[in-house]
Formats: sequence, structure tokens, C-alpha cells
Amino acid sequence: MELQDVLRVAAVGLIVALLHIFFEQTGKKEFSFFLFFIAYLYMTIELIRFLQLFFDELAQFLKWLSFSI
Repeated sequence: MELQDVLRVAAVGLIVALLHIFFEQTGKKEFSFFLFFIAYLYMTIELIRFLQLFFDELAQFLKWLSFSI
């Protein structure tokens, strides 16, 4: 995981938060709900990708550790 990935997720979160506030203030609650739902799906996919990278690195470290013993 790189800094660029974290910044991309943070930027999407900020944009979604601002759009959510805008839609709530204008009375378009259905748009706000769908925006939140799509953002939730995006964040879930990113989290799964980050977890996959983490577990790949962990498996590689454990493999290295077992060979060094």
C-alpha cells in the first residue's frame, strides 16, 4: 500500500461527504442515500484490496521467517 492509495481513499471520502451535505441541504435525500451506498461499496472494495495486500505481505514475511530458522 502506498501513500497514493491512502490519499485517493481520503479524497473520495471528502468528496462524498461534501456531496452528501449538499444533497441533504437541497432536500434530495434519495440522491444522498444512493451516493452513500455507492461510496460504501467503493470503500469496501478498497478495504478488501488493502487486506489482500496486507495478508500477502504477512505470508511472505512468515515464509521468510520459517526459512531463516
